[in-house]
Amino acid sequence: MEPKSTMDMVLIPNMDTIDIVLGSSEKGNVVPSAKPRKKTMTSVYLKYFETAPDGKTRRCKFCGQSYSIATATVNGYDNMATIYLYYYLINLMIHLHCEGNLGRHLSNRHPGYDKTGENVTSSAPQPSTTPTVIKKPQQQGRAPQVDYDHLNWLLIKWLILATLPPSTLEEKWLANSFKFLNPSIQLWPGEKYKAVFREVFRSMREDVRASLEQVSSKVSIALDFWTSYEQIFYMSITCQWIDENWSFRKVLLDICHVPYPRTGSEIYNSLVKVLKMYNIENKVLSCTHDNSQNAIHACHALKEDLDGQKMGPFCFIPCAAHTLSLIIDDALRTTKPVIAKVREFVQELNASLDISEDFIQLATAYKEGSWQFPLDASARWSGSYQMLDLVQKAGKSMDAVVRKNEEMLGNRMLLNTAEKNVVNIVHNYLEPFYKVISEICVNTPPTIGMVIVFMDHISDTITTRQPPDWLKNPAEDMAEKLRSYNNQVCNIFIYMTAILDPRIKCELIPESLNSENYLEEARAHFVRNYYTTSFSSMTSGYSSQDIEDGGAVSFAEEIARKKRRASMSNATDELTQYLSESPAPTKTDVLEWWKVNSTRYPRLSAMARDFLAVQATSVKPDELFCSKGDEIDKQRFCMPHDSTQAILCIKSWTQGGLKLKYKSTEIDYERLMEMAAAAAADISSAGIDKKQK
Repeated sequence: MEPKSTMDMVLIPNMDTIDIVLGSSEKGNVVPSAKPRKKTMTSVYLKYFETAPDGKTRRCKFCGQSYSIATATVNGYDNMATIYLYYYLINLMIHLHCEGNLGRHLSNRHPGYDKTGENVTSSAPQPSTTPTVIKKPQQQGRAPQVDYDHLNWLLIKWLILATLPPSTLEEKWLANSFKFLNPSIQLWPGEKYKAVFREVFRSMREDVRASLEQVSSKVSIALDFWTSYEQIFYMSITCQWIDENWSFRKVLLDICHVPYPRTGSEIYNSLVKVLKMYNIENKVLSCTHDNSQNAIHACHALKEDLDGQKMGPFCFIPCAAHTLSLIIDDALRTTKPVIAKVREFVQELNASLDISEDFIQLATAYKEGSWQFPLDASARWSGSYQMLDLVQKAGKSMDAVVRKNEEMLGNRMLLNTAEKNVVNIVHNYLEPFYKVISEICVNTPPTIGMVIVFMDHISDTITTRQPPDWLKNPAEDMAEKLRSYNNQVCNIFIYMTAILDPRIKCELIPESLNSENYLEEARAHFVRNYYTTSFSSMTSGYSSQDIEDGGAVSFAEEIARKKRRASMSNATDELTQYLSESPAPTKTDVLEWWKVNSTRYPRLSAMARDFLAVQATSVKPDELFCSKGDEIDKQRFCMPHDSTQAILCIKSWTQGGLKLKYKSTEIDYERLMEMAAAAAADISSAGIDKKQK
């Protein structure tokens, strides 16, 4: 998501009244009644102090008492990493501590200081004898705790980036650390953080809903499921479409708690509730699920519902990535003990600099390749294949390292000849899988057409290769899973999606999917749904059904219908012309191709924009096959129920480009950090000067 408007002013986070100041919006959705005054992180006490000529101290205007300026400023911030935000928070607390000292000085040494007027003379000798003009005292209100609320809003940003629940800030030792840096620090209560997150979630969800209302094409959805440490079952719903500029757009719609007993019925009810909330039931073209039976039942019920309401065509398809993952698990089943032994060796390599250096030197000596540490030791496909790869390519180096460090490693990690043979066979057997998965992970998002070609290649690999006896049963299980996947995707809907990929067309369609009947059905669907719907102005308001109807009509109407049939024939010729041309090279950017050729195929491009948005996988492939998924699973598993929906949705939305909002008001973190950066020079220069002195 990349919203057009940005707010150019920062919040004034007085959370008692939640007063947040905005600038103008390009969309005009927020217009302040009066130009707001910018608030900065400058303390309200600083007007009673003056900066000394040396720039290193602040001096009280009443008594001349000096305070170091170094601790009264904050350090810089790099918004590209969470650690820099945390570093800034530490400096901010030091800054608040110093300003607390200024306030305490005024309260203890100069009671009633705020009644003396706007201008205060300095007690230090002045170079001029001109009398100071003191304005009539003015009543002042209580100074707002702007700095403390800045800290709380920055902590909210930190929790989002780090995917941590608000309860993190209630941890005793973390609170003690804050108090150590600044005894007067004031964090919001835990319930207040939760209330703010809930309101931010509601505000940002409205932005997502508004953006979906502007989508003119069909959308596809994808479902993913997991269970938390509280044994709560969740479903995430992601929506994808292609915008007018031929770019993929994806947004997380919601994360739902699916109630017990978590069957297809409960999944269906939760899914329909979300679709209705966003008002996209009539826009959904497909749903990609995780291959579970309950998800399949839910999608089947949704199809019956949409077909009954005549919402248009709808299809549900299995996730290709999950299918591949299950197939690979079958292939690795017999080698798990060996892989576990190699993984233990790799973990020792990663943990010890001395052992890893031994391995690098030996691998160089044996000419067994160059290896970058740390090696991937995850239990996912990327880690498991890394274990096979290591044995197959650097077996001598492994043996030498184990023997050299036998006191530390023992001899349990040494592989015998039979184990090495098993690894080499499985490694060679899975090499096509490695290439396919690498392609799917790199080409994000992968199109249905190309994924079908890849899966057909995997099917040929399993069918044509003759595995050893100990691998035959796993190979049969692998083939069965592939047949199940192919049966689910062998339909007219997937056929139309595949041929609209200019790299595929009819030439690369797998034999199981290629059918003359499918081609004729595709033509009929094209004429029925895109000849009249996308170009209604060309049909004078008549649908394709009107063209088919007979009966008594006027002479003028007969002429008009002949013209429409001729026009319909021209529309059909778009598909014929498109399919008659050779497929584009496999490295072609599919959406860029259609963007360039949409003027040649105005009707067909509308159909392509709908169907190419269909998601081949229900999750990002690299999150399923690579170690990246471990961190995501850990965050999901550990998140408490009262924070899961808000934290995970807000993080996804902000990563997609949406601005964090509170009650429909943007929180301008960039402006917040600019104000912090402005103070960074003070502490840097003052700290350097102090050391030199």
